[in-house]
Amino acid sequence: MRWLSFQSNGRFTPAAVATDGSIVDLGEAARLVGDAAPGDLLEVIQRPHERERLERLVGSAPAQARHGRAEVQLGPPLSRPGKLLCLAGNYREHIVESGFAAVTEQDVLTPQLFLKPATCLIGDGAEVTLGPTNVRVGWEAELAVVIGRTARRVRPETAMDHVFGYTILNDLSERALNSRLQGRRLRERDPFFDWLAGKWFDGFAPCGPWIVTADEIPDPHGLGVRLTVNGDLRQEGSTADMIFDVPAVIAAASAIMTLEPGDIIATGTPAGAGLGTGESSLRPGDQVVCEIDGIGTLHSRIGSQA
Repeated sequence: MRWLSFQSNGRFTPAAVATDGSIVDLGEAARLVGDAAPGDLLEVIQRPHERERLERLVGSAPAQARHGRAEVQLGPPLSRPGKLLCLAGNYREHIVESGFAAVTEQDVLTPQLFLKPATCLIGDGAEVTLGPTNVRVGWEAELAVVIGRTARRVRPETAMDHVFGYTILNDLSERALNSRLQGRRLRERDPFFDWLAGKWFDGFAPCGPWIVTADEIPDPHGLGVRLTVNGDLRQEGSTADMIFDVPAVIAAASAIMTLEPGDIIATGTPAGAGLGTGESSLRPGDQVVCEIDGIGTLHSRIGSQA
């Protein structure tokens, strides 16, 4: 099943993709047949006992509740997840292209986890607005995991039981934050915090177009990942090349924090990420498309403040 949200009357409405490809407004479909509807997509995830009923509702939805994809503006599937967790350096070739030493099979490593605020999230087709403090903005196409069951100190062997589904996330990154600041005295950790804060701009996590449930992707570790800018291929990799696979990531994260239904974990990016130099920097007018096998495509356009 593919679950999503679209904008309607100033709010995000939960929806799903029917077998005919139409997008079914769950609220409208429920109203027309006298059934109950979830208030948002998080409720769909939090209430698995109601999911079979909702799937039947999608299949039998009247025509008035169905829309073509071009007729609706998609939002991020989840606009306010409890946590938007990301991994840095989870693909060997991306580590090298970032200027760091190559990882060997003998190296003992730990996942590099960080958070992005929910205000980064935008949906398919939305505009990423660059502001005056944006200097060199790069892209990072990533497989994102959506948690379906509470996970606390889970083992890798059972971690997949806690997955609701998968979506696409573009971890946009400002690579030169504060570089225009004159007379700055750099403190020891400033480069790291500039890198981290450069990922926090509004709109810097395009996500979607929907969540594909885990039953449709039984193995998320062999999916092709591609990204184009204005039609030019910039990233092409596979989730098979992740250093830490999905169970390992969930186990490591849940050893530190409780993962809750609706939390999103972006699992890192393959080589070819925009590192903010030359043709690797996004500009107003650019069109960015992320694609992951089995999930679909995520479109973003780059704009600027007037």
